[in-house]
Amino acid sequence: MKIEYSNHAKKFIASQDRNTKERIKSAIENLTKMPAQGDIKLLQGYKIKTYRLRIGKYRIVYRYDIDTDEHRILFISDIDSRGNIY
Repeated sequence: MKIEYSNHAKKFIASQDRNTKERIKSAIENLTKMPAQGDIKLLQGYKIKTYRLRIGKYRIVYRYDIDTDEHRILFISDIDSRGNIY
């Protein structure tokens, strides 16, 4: 499975300390497993099925897509603290 990040998600990860980066990257790797692991909820109000993963005070908003070669893509659309993401 291929993982793609939005520009905002890349900037957020780059701005964090090493421990937080490792926690986030580990949690994202767990999303590539089937079934995905973690505190996951389906978000309401999106046209495409979009999910939320909770990692302590941080939230990762993501969805699964399929590319032209029929490979699955995990698209990380947003990462931020709870108060800023909703």
